[in-house]
Amino acid sequence: MTMTDLRNARMSRAQFFRMMGGLAAAAAATTACSTRPQTTASTGDGQAVTELKFVGVADQKAPMDGLLTAYQQAQPSVRLTASYAPTDQVQTSLRTQLGAGNAPDLHVVYPGSGSAMSMSQIAEAGLLADLSAQAWAATIPTGFKPAFQLDGKTYMYSAGSSVIGAVYNKKVFEQAGVQEPPATWSEFLALCGKLKKAGVTPIALGAQTPWVTQLITYALVPSTVYAKDPTFDDKQLAGQASFAESGWRQAMEMYLELQKRGFFNDNPNGTTFEQQTSMVATGKAAMAIQVSAVLPDFRKAASAPDDLSMFPVPGADDAASVWIPAGVVVGLGVSAKSRNVEQAKAFVDFLGRQENINAWAKAIAAIPLTQDAGSTVDPAVQSFLPFTKDRAVPFMDQRWPNAEVQPVHFAVVQELLAGKATVDEALKKMDEAYRK
Repeated sequence: MTMTDLRNARMSRAQFFRMMGGLAAAAAATTACSTRPQTTASTGDGQAVTELKFVGVADQKAPMDGLLTAYQQAQPSVRLTASYAPTDQVQTSLRTQLGAGNAPDLHVVYPGSGSAMSMSQIAEAGLLADLSAQAWAATIPTGFKPAFQLDGKTYMYSAGSSVIGAVYNKKVFEQAGVQEPPATWSEFLALCGKLKKAGVTPIALGAQTPWVTQLITYALVPSTVYAKDPTFDDKQLAGQASFAESGWRQAMEMYLELQKRGFFNDNPNGTTFEQQTSMVATGKAAMAIQVSAVLPDFRKAASAPDDLSMFPVPGADDAASVWIPAGVVVGLGVSAKSRNVEQAKAFVDFLGRQENINAWAKAIAAIPLTQDAGSTVDPAVQSFLPFTKDRAVPFMDQRWPNAEVQPVHFAVVQELLAGKATVDEALKKMDEAYRK
């Protein structure tokens, strides 16, 4: 793909804002595994059963559980088995299986182009089946098409969009005398100081789990970079901007400021996502900077799920300059080399029905891709909706041109937290990875 192709494939900020504004308005109005051929198994009436396998990540389990049951009741001639692996594992082992031709029939796919398992990277290698003929594919909002499509063809299904912000324990906030979420960075720092003084860890950080490392940066960069220059991605792609010479530096420094002030738990690099989740759910920590798609994990670990909610992380001292990250949620695709391609595509077509889009989005606190009267938005993310009209940007990696930057980002954040790298060194490595 040429640089011109890459540039054309990226959504414009104007398209993104128009699309997200529509979602917000609609929401307000409505309030490992190898593929297998057909087996000798049969249903009660002697009909042959097709066995399909799906490999996903943990935050896909909740919606898939219910939808799998519904599908198999409607299609008894299909037996679909699902398994789930950590994100870093699917980025390596599953991609290897795809290249070797022994991947599962259906598998997790990340939107855009910024990871080894992203839609563009896999589709360009000829490893994803074309889903363009399915009815739901025609309804993808224009601004989101680059997350789903390559060269005008749809290769990934996703139920909607999610946001990154602070998942917080409302009881812990109340006990510390915190009445309202902060609206500016100074207020956020003051809040963390108040929580620390009350004897609670302000922010749980599970940086041992690589993908968690990126989320604080992602929460801050919309305010430090895109609020000042909405065209940053286009300039970076054209070689006219860089991580090192942008608000990425400020975001990294703000990340480290939280650590220097003692607002994280001890040894973040030795703390997992699961431990981070437990700390907030049990009240040992007040909050965690996370993607809304994992909010169900936090609620499941809490004795009272309603104790947990979310708010946008304010990355600027001017409330009007606070922007947020909002991106297409992780989805799934069909292996082009599956021996049961048509049966696998039929399941994706089932997922694309509006009632199933609604069910998936509800299960992971996402904003549905398209809406009808049955669509809802989780109360925890309601506070993000005003930002989606014109102060939201896609998750950063969804617009990176290769799969090299994201793992480097993971690594340099861990190095920064460990005191083994400077911000200059971290950003230099990211710039080098971007140019590959």
